[in-house]
Amino acid sequence: MLRPLRILLSATKCPPTRRHCSFVSRTRYVNRLKEDDASCVAALQNGRIFLFHRLSPLLHRTDRGTLRPAAFISSGELDQAAAEEECKGNFVDLRKAFFLLTGAEGPLVAKGQALLRWHQTSRFCSATGQPTLRNQAGSQRLCSSSGIVYYPKMSPVVIVLVSDGKRCLLGRQSSFPRGMYSALAGFCDMGESLEEALCREVAEEVGLEVQSISYSSSQHWPFPHSSFMLGCHASVSPAHTQLNVDHTELEDARWFSLEEITSALQVKTPPRRADPPVTWLPPKHAIANRLIREWMDQQGRHRDGE
Repeated sequence: MLRPLRILLSATKCPPTRRHCSFVSRTRYVNRLKEDDASCVAALQNGRIFLFHRLSPLLHRTDRGTLRPAAFISSGELDQAAAEEECKGNFVDLRKAFFLLTGAEGPLVAKGQALLRWHQTSRFCSATGQPTLRNQAGSQRLCSSSGIVYYPKMSPVVIVLVSDGKRCLLGRQSSFPRGMYSALAGFCDMGESLEEALCREVAEEVGLEVQSISYSSSQHWPFPHSSFMLGCHASVSPAHTQLNVDHTELEDARWFSLEEITSALQVKTPPRRADPPVTWLPPKHAIANRLIREWMDQQGRHRDGE
């Protein structure tokens, strides 16, 4: 049986009587849903529901070949086959589906899965061993014995696009889909700053010493669990670009020219098994894609200046 996670798509909007409200009003409304069980129950009466089965979201394929959540308005429980038939979709592993989700729906599904996983792994208090109880919105869990309140956590991860001035460095792990390359990434160690973690990861994985760092942006990422991705650009000396790849960390890493990156960005969907080998990049809603496009834009400006 399925226990649907109810994500309030309308929570990013205001109640019907306040259609033109400000960002502050919307933010306070969402916060009230997290803190006030009664408000959350009332909002759920008209909320849309994303269904998950064993952490796989219910999705259906669009006419363009992409995927989108098969949301429906209901409450109660359905078995897997009944839910797929009712919603004309399938439960798809998020690792496979994430590359085909479009727009704002990808991050929404990722958030839903992350919250479900956290609830599954946080059913007992780490101090007392007693069961924890979730509130209506699922934004916290309370130890039934000690009163300790637990909130969802994310692990900090640094992700960096390294450049030598004319090329960018991408790598791939053996777990990546065939042909996909991405920016280098690694978890921050206890006590490390963002800069220290970045320099260590680049040195460990490809044997390069970073000269300068600039921050780009951040993003929640659902893999392998719930990660907080801190995206940066880094430069290395053009005179010291010889790679020494740690193959316990990466299957491969190499430098890419602007032309190669431009070509890889033209691949809109993951190639099928029968297709010839091709290099492709993470989807648009991945921070790695954003870093790569920022670098590409910068290279274009430099060329225009020349």
